[in-house]
Amino acid sequence: MFYKSPVFLAAFLVIVMFLSQPVFSQDVEDDWNDFLHYTAIGRFDLAAGFAQKIIDSDPDPIQLLTLSEENTNGYRILLKMNAESDELRALSSQILAIIEKGRYLKRTDPRIIVNEIQRLSTTIRGRIAAEQRLRNAGEFAIPLMLDGLADLDRKSEFANIAMALPKVGRDAIRPLVTALQMDDTAVKAEVIRALGDIGYPQPLGHLKYVVENDDSPQLRALAAEAIEKIDSSAMNIPAAELLFMLGRSYYFHNESLAPSSEIDYANIWFWDAEERKLIREEVDKGYFNELMAMRSCEWALKADENIGKAIALWVASFFKAESSAVPQPNYFGDAHLDAMAYAMTAGPEYLHQALDMALKEKNAYVSLGLVEALAANAGEMSLMYRIGVDQPIVKALSFEDTAVRYSAAIAIGSAGPVQGFVGSERVVENLAQAIGTSGNEELGENLADLYALRAVRVMLKLATTRNKVVNLSHALSALADGTKDSRKDMQILSGQVLAYINDAGAQQAIAAMALLEDNDMDVRNAAFRSLAISAKLNTNLLNANQIDSIYALIGSDSADAQLRSTAAGAYGALNLPSSRVKNLILDQAVN
Repeated sequence: MFYKSPVFLAAFLVIVMFLSQPVFSQDVEDDWNDFLHYTAIGRFDLAAGFAQKIIDSDPDPIQLLTLSEENTNGYRILLKMNAESDELRALSSQILAIIEKGRYLKRTDPRIIVNEIQRLSTTIRGRIAAEQRLRNAGEFAIPLMLDGLADLDRKSEFANIAMALPKVGRDAIRPLVTALQMDDTAVKAEVIRALGDIGYPQPLGHLKYVVENDDSPQLRALAAEAIEKIDSSAMNIPAAELLFMLGRSYYFHNESLAPSSEIDYANIWFWDAEERKLIREEVDKGYFNELMAMRSCEWALKADENIGKAIALWVASFFKAESSAVPQPNYFGDAHLDAMAYAMTAGPEYLHQALDMALKEKNAYVSLGLVEALAANAGEMSLMYRIGVDQPIVKALSFEDTAVRYSAAIAIGSAGPVQGFVGSERVVENLAQAIGTSGNEELGENLADLYALRAVRVMLKLATTRNKVVNLSHALSALADGTKDSRKDMQILSGQVLAYINDAGAQQAIAAMALLEDNDMDVRNAAFRSLAISAKLNTNLLNANQIDSIYALIGSDSADAQLRSTAAGAYGALNLPSSRVKNLILDQAVN
């Protein structure tokens, strides 16, 4: 019939395209011409005014693009001003940005894409032009092309659309591999063929998944042929491994996987099984690679639930995504937890694998998250896990980031190691540094305080359990300083740790804290109790002046009764000669 003839179709498309053209503003066109005119004659002051009018009018980007394409000399003037003119550079840059937005909108406008898909089935010249424009549209063209292939009323277009599909090029790969989830065998076959013809290695894991899992022998064979075209060696590698490798490439920001630089966001594609079509989610480029790494790991786990390293990479990728400080993408949903929650449920083996990768990458945020997760759920045996000859948590003790080092020391200290290991001295070094008041400026005051208290509490646990691996005497100086700290908790805890160190300096630091009248009464009472423990464990190590001062305090009528009592308990624990006690008794006797 006449309405199916190529001539009628071409004429119809011309009419549709004409009717779909937007109505442009005459004011914008006049301002554009005036801007170029005054720029050309060197009246930059007047040109700037018209440039500002264009920007303030919030012009249609496609109109500005059209004006720039119709006046190529004017566009060159604009580019020159952006590069060379101090007076017009900022304004020219803003106008160029609007023009580039128009270029993008024109390329990705669904109406235009649909028209170009239909042009594939007109003349040879029309098909060639349409293929180029669809290539320019990139990934945005794929959903509409697949819709055309699946539309039973457009069977006459099927071959032309299928022929054009691989010509879209590399940008088509992400939506095409997502479309492999469809159940339309005929269209899926064309998707597989297109991926093989495009020739990039990115879809290898997804194609191998088809080979291993698809119910259709035809599709499995086609997927194998596509793999042979791209890289025949991939046929010997499981799909899970190939998908994991893809995830690592995303994680390390392989340039070949980067999203389009022409737009300020990236697309992540999904298959809507109910609607039987591709849908996309716009995400921030700040974490696009990490989100894609996570999706690749999810597919790897679908291919083989035992590929544990995919769990490790997924967790590391999630932490890395969080480091971008961009809110979670909409497709995560309200029930999606944060990275730490998932890390806490992962086994230590996977956390160590992820930590090893993060340390090698020198990523402080990811390393810190993983160390904290290990600190929360790993015992000594699992904490000291080895990857080859390396122990990731021990390597973290020497990491360049202060918080990572401190967290690693706290994690190991909390686990209470009973077997020595190379680098064990770094545990107490980091704990000692954490409780210090200098060298922690990069953490900020609040975080430094938090680490100091966490570190000294771990030291106390190591002390009370008489840990033989971590030698707390190496922290004596820092703990002695802690008894003079402005924070009550730090003073009390430092004294409690010092009580377990068999050293005169440790015991004398406790006594000095107890005797200092400027100290809070709670601090002084706690110090005398710590002194009693030190005396019981290590005998008397005080100097004569300190003993006399304690004796005088006990006998003082003006001193606090509770303080005198705790001082007396400490004094008795020192097990001093009986003459001292005799004098104390007689001094209070009534003649």
